[in-house]
Amino acid sequence: MSSKPATIDLEDLELGAGGQVLLARGLRGLARGERLVVSGKSPTLAIDLAAYARSRGDEIVSVEGSPGALVVEMARGVLGAGPVPRSERAGSADGRVAGAVVEHPPARWGLAARGTLVDLATPEISFPLASKRVVWADEAARLYAQAAAAQWDPERAIDWSARRELPADVEDAVVQIMSYLVENEAAALLVPARFLAQIHPHFREVMQLLAIQTADEARHIEVFTRRATLSRAELGSSSAGGQASLKTLLDEPDFALAMFLLSVLGEGSFLSLLWFLRENAPDPVTAEVAKLTAQDEARHVAFGLSHLARHASEEPALRARMANAVERRHGALSSTAGLNEEVFHALVLLAAGSYAPSAIRQGFERVLELERAMADGREQRLRRLGFSEGEAAALSALHTKNFM
Repeated sequence: MSSKPATIDLEDLELGAGGQVLLARGLRGLARGERLVVSGKSPTLAIDLAAYARSRGDEIVSVEGSPGALVVEMARGVLGAGPVPRSERAGSADGRVAGAVVEHPPARWGLAARGTLVDLATPEISFPLASKRVVWADEAARLYAQAAAAQWDPERAIDWSARRELPADVEDAVVQIMSYLVENEAAALLVPARFLAQIHPHFREVMQLLAIQTADEARHIEVFTRRATLSRAELGSSSAGGQASLKTLLDEPDFALAMFLLSVLGEGSFLSLLWFLRENAPDPVTAEVAKLTAQDEARHVAFGLSHLARHASEEPALRARMANAVERRHGALSSTAGLNEEVFHALVLLAAGSYAPSAIRQGFERVLELERAMADGREQRLRRLGFSEGEAAALSALHTKNFM
């Protein structure tokens, strides 16, 4: 206990007219039992201080003087009616500082920002994803900053008037591919959105990054739909096999496994598809749509790899769970058809440019090259997660023929 009490002079300021701000400042940092001497000229100061003290568990030690010239001595939090609120620091605000992000942020921190002083009387809010090992990625802050800076407006980023009239068959092929992309991007939006609300706000960079990822996918749905309907009133077809493949992503309850199947395998394969579309686009609008969406998808894949590589380094058994997820998904889809035939034919036609047999032969080979590029990319990403060359090749071969 300090030998000399702290002092504060409220002058003629009433406690209910702002004096409580100065009083709180004076009490801040005082330990239990330490004293504060409050002087003031408000005629109701003694009554107001007594009520304030009772509400906080402080004790009025003495009152001297008369109304208009009072000196009141208070002892901090010594009464049982209202103990001094206990608090703790919720890590450090800067995620780049070692130890800033704790391993297991408690439910009692609620929605408090990382780095704040949290009153431990705060009601608990449970977040299923509250483990740094499960959620965190060291690259999250950098990727979020990159994502925030790279947001683009479909209206201004794409010159929608730059399209040219295409042969009907080629336009139909573009419409079919765009229709296929829309349903896949719907799944790519719903998977992170489903887990977003489960992440403890302590891992704010990951929470923000997934929020932007869902915004990216919403924008992709918009531009793919808009390109599909530039010259057509109706979209193409959707296959049962494609829907079944996407449903397995929505049904996966584990965050790490869902992000692995979606980002590392599915969206990674889609990157190859989008670059293929850019290279073989029959018009500038399709090319620009493919380029811009691929830039976003590359960031989604980068987060998935960063997050899962870190997780696997701390939990080596995760690799076995990821392999089991691929095998389980392959088994669930074994009775379904592969890639929508209409989509495959549309890709061949875009690469061919016409239905001339010699052109179709070349287009067909380019689509096979696309599939090989997808497989190679999957194998590379799997090796980055610690799988051997043989394991990576085997798991890549089990990936759904529907690409996502």
